[in-house]
Amino acid sequence: MRRWISQCTRFLLAYMLLISLLVQPVYAVNKGQEQGQGKEEVKAFLNMLYATRTKFLITNQPETIAKFYMKTRASGYALEQEKRRTNYIHAWGEKRALRFNDASSSIRIFRLDVKGDRAKAYLHESLCLSYVYPGKNLPPQKMGIGTRHSISLQKVDGSWRVLREWYLDPIDEDTRYIPTEPSEQKTDQSTAAAPQAIPVKKSGQSRYNREKAVEYANKYAGAAWGAGNNHLYNKKYKDYTYLGGDCTNFSSQVLGDKEEGGGLPMGRGWHYYSGAGGSVAWVQTDGLKNFLLYSGYGRLIGRGYYESMVKPTEKYPHGAVAELQPGDLIGYEMKNGDVDHFSVVVGKDDNGYPLVNSHTGDRYRVPWDIGWDKKTRFWLIHIRD
Repeated sequence: MRRWISQCTRFLLAYMLLISLLVQPVYAVNKGQEQGQGKEEVKAFLNMLYATRTKFLITNQPETIAKFYMKTRASGYALEQEKRRTNYIHAWGEKRALRFNDASSSIRIFRLDVKGDRAKAYLHESLCLSYVYPGKNLPPQKMGIGTRHSISLQKVDGSWRVLREWYLDPIDEDTRYIPTEPSEQKTDQSTAAAPQAIPVKKSGQSRYNREKAVEYANKYAGAAWGAGNNHLYNKKYKDYTYLGGDCTNFSSQVLGDKEEGGGLPMGRGWHYYSGAGGSVAWVQTDGLKNFLLYSGYGRLIGRGYYESMVKPTEKYPHGAVAELQPGDLIGYEMKNGDVDHFSVVVGKDDNGYPLVNSHTGDRYRVPWDIGWDKKTRFWLIHIRD
């Protein structure tokens, strides 16, 4: 700010000299120049804010980010959200015998309005989190998370501060509800048998291309670090993020896109028409779940809480979740049997932990259960080749 004032002072002196020579009115800085300089100042603040918050995810030192917030209710809530997400990832890592050791991020500003001492911005953040398995000779594992932010700022005593902020954060959860590994605890035994499927005749050629499905999931993982396509969704399809969520639409694309995805034939109520959008089974979570399980396209490996999905059994010696293959789906049920979210299995990390991609929020090779709690029932759905 001082640098900006000194520049204005020099411009003012120069124009005063010009006035004395030409004897006509001029202005030190026109309105457009002033707004442009204000935007650059705000952009610099936003980059510093998100870089500092990213570092905070690893250091967990709240004093490093507190200076960016105000002593108001809305600003204080935004600060508490950052503290919760940091506490959560460290607590989750401890439960999974791993440690987050590094983080980096970048932001892309799509809209910025500056009026005096107030500013509003809409942006995407691409976050990379790195974790290690202590005591194991494995390289650091990296995962990507993408978030869409609406943030308001206010200038206080010459410095910008966060007035309020909103974003859908897949790692902003309560640490008290992180499910634990099965040990002496009583584990859930609610794994359900698959519904009777309608048989589908197979051709001599596999109808589902898992390799292309995973490539699609990685390319179009949106704002998440690691995603391709310049962090943009596939423009062939409507974005349902603000129409109830885009996770199921994305999963259907992975399964059914003929050109780049898995190529499962559309039909039987599961389809997407350009311009018209997707059918209920294409875009709605329970619609897709029911279609996959009753059409014969999918088979339910298991349904239950975290503990029962990872617990070794006679049928699944390494736990039901270990049976998932790249290109399979995981549904996330919070209550009443309704699935709230879908993710696509894209592989495993070097320690064998299943990884998923999704939209709303955008994820790239993220551990399958992070951000979900002990009340979540998981639907493990194998797609039939």
